[in-house]
Amino acid sequence: MEKMKRRDFLKISGLGTMGLFFGMNLAHAGEVADKSVAAKTAKSYVDNWKSPWHPDVPSRLCALTHDLAKQGLSGEWGAKMINVNWEENIPADWMPQRRYAAAAMSVAKNAPLRIEKGELIVGSATLIESTLGRVPVINCHGINHVTVGFERVMNMGYEGLRKEIRERLATADLDDYGRDLNEGALQTLDAIEVWNDRNIALLSQMEAEADEAEKPFYRAQAERLARVPKYAPQNFHEAVQSLWTTYAFFRLMGDWMGIGRIDKILGPYLKKDLKNGTLTLDEAREILAHFWIKGTEWIGHYETFGASGDAQFYQNIILGGIDKNGNEVTNEVTYLVLDIVEELHISDFPIAVRLGQKTPDKLIRRIAEVQRFGGGIVSVYSEDTVIAGMVKFGIPLEDAREYSNDGCWEAIVPGKSSFMYSPNDMLPSLYAALKMKTAELPHYDNFESLYEAFHSELDNHISKLHDRMDGWWKDKNHPCVMASMFTEGCLEKGVCYSAGGATYPMHGIHFGGVSDVANSLYAIKKLVYEDQYMSLEEFVDILKKNWEGHETLRQLIKNRFEFYGNDNDAADTMMTRVVSDYGDIVAKTKNRAGVMRPCAISTFGREIDWRMYRPATPQGSRLGDILATNCSPTPGSDRKGPTAAMNSYCKIDFTKTSNGAVLELKVLPSSVKGKAGIDALTALMKTFRDKGGYYMHIDVVDTAMLLDAQKHPERYPNLPVRVSGWSARFTTLGKNWQDMIIQRTQQMV
Repeated sequence: MEKMKRRDFLKISGLGTMGLFFGMNLAHAGEVADKSVAAKTAKSYVDNWKSPWHPDVPSRLCALTHDLAKQGLSGEWGAKMINVNWEENIPADWMPQRRYAAAAMSVAKNAPLRIEKGELIVGSATLIESTLGRVPVINCHGINHVTVGFERVMNMGYEGLRKEIRERLATADLDDYGRDLNEGALQTLDAIEVWNDRNIALLSQMEAEADEAEKPFYRAQAERLARVPKYAPQNFHEAVQSLWTTYAFFRLMGDWMGIGRIDKILGPYLKKDLKNGTLTLDEAREILAHFWIKGTEWIGHYETFGASGDAQFYQNIILGGIDKNGNEVTNEVTYLVLDIVEELHISDFPIAVRLGQKTPDKLIRRIAEVQRFGGGIVSVYSEDTVIAGMVKFGIPLEDAREYSNDGCWEAIVPGKSSFMYSPNDMLPSLYAALKMKTAELPHYDNFESLYEAFHSELDNHISKLHDRMDGWWKDKNHPCVMASMFTEGCLEKGVCYSAGGATYPMHGIHFGGVSDVANSLYAIKKLVYEDQYMSLEEFVDILKKNWEGHETLRQLIKNRFEFYGNDNDAADTMMTRVVSDYGDIVAKTKNRAGVMRPCAISTFGREIDWRMYRPATPQGSRLGDILATNCSPTPGSDRKGPTAAMNSYCKIDFTKTSNGAVLELKVLPSSVKGKAGIDALTALMKTFRDKGGYYMHIDVVDTAMLLDAQKHPERYPNLPVRVSGWSARFTTLGKNWQDMIIQRTQQMV
């Protein structure tokens, strides 16, 4: 793609100040003072810059953008975050949403401001409480695991939303809680504008202190903030700023939201600007890159390090796919996003691309080009499977077609869903059938009798789970105004997000260990009932002793059996049976106590915690082993390459797991080099789509590099890896989590 030309610089800020955008950066660095020289120097930098990640990555973004990205990725901004001494004493007996609105106003008035010189998108979430998922001032937990209705509210502007709320308060039959919720929404909108006004005032101060040539840049920024998000955006730059302002205030309030279908949200604005000739693609890329850089602002705050890394804030991005009318969404913004993550290698907004029959081949190939540089930043859905599963579960087709994720990878309807999930391990149901934790030894005359016992234990587990879940989504006392006013159904009903006010309140039933259960049942079926190598009683006795004295047998099972993940029909049939029966049990109760209860397969890293509660398994694992992640093969058992693993996975009927099931692949970088490597990745994704997978992420990373990063973290400050539904810088993961990533099977494409 052609690099940005100097004449194009002059439009991007709205007042012909793009030349200043470059010149300010270099003058600030003390390199040059003359604006024309600065522009030439900046262009030379762009012409000659090469990605630090790979020499083949073209340079499309300017020097200032790279400098800002370096600041964010270095942790400079996150390290400067401070605690605020909240002086407000919000009465505990106030109604909950009034308390939230008061907290929002306190945040708006007191949160530290940060505007970096030359940034094109302004407003920063600067509170330490925010990084901990806590609502400041009132110190309750924020809302996460959901994508709210950014598109609807942005397109109407806050004034449009205010109009709806005021009309409702004047005409609707709301009880006290409903009035409190709607009035709290008005007050919270006021708070966001107070915060926005403070940013405008800071920009005005920066304008006053700037050189005469730089003043128009800050004036343009201030005028943009004065228009959005109060009113509907008039152009692409305003749309990006409007989206960020709202998103940043969510973050300030301790709510971690997915962003959702950013190309669908922003694409129409860019299309209009391109048609009118008021913006070029290169200018739009710079604006959107600054949005991406804002996502790094919490890097460097020590509280975000630990078990699951420093980027688990559920700020997922969805690209591509069809809209409610069945039309493909892919547009210029789709490709700009991929350009940005390829060049800047920022993983803080994990990306999932929806692949369907209408997806352009160009897009699939572009994904492969970005994936080959690693980082686990881009993953893919097979959207036909996801949509079919949601419709089967009970979501109307038009809404199912609009699916996003919850900020991780579970499929929901953005702006209309509330979401949480209950994680469970399936192995205890098998252990119970095998009497692993009792003094007894099991006896079943045939495999079907054993399987029926396992099925009964699983059914009983899920029945008890439903009973425990009945009490959720009834909490009217949890302050959650922001989530409520951006989720359809809540304000209209006068029922908050936490009390199930959304159009689609969802509480997912998630089980992990499914691959391990299927492999274990397959091993028993072969070893005990088909080959009659030993009795079930003898086998279980060996397992209870954690394989002590039977290492040869354990190795024989691990190395001779072709388990799930090797495209072996016998093993895969067991996996598909277990998943199908599990889905059927959950489907008996699709909706209970007013809450939808979709089915999924997930672990999200819990296999690390579960390992010390999992005795030995018939598939050859011992107490303490880390077993399968999500719906992937058990580590080390998939020995025939990524295509075989994917073929096994795609035999499953994922319409029965409508809330999700994930396949992770770790691919050796040397196997995806050049055109042949891109071709191979492209073919892999097309096959995944055509065979009806659900969700797949491919991490292109060398195990040797991960081992070195574990020993020498200072050498790899920004080595991102895909963990599950999120990415994290590898060196910020706890050692157990690093080990989990390392032990994933290294594949050659």
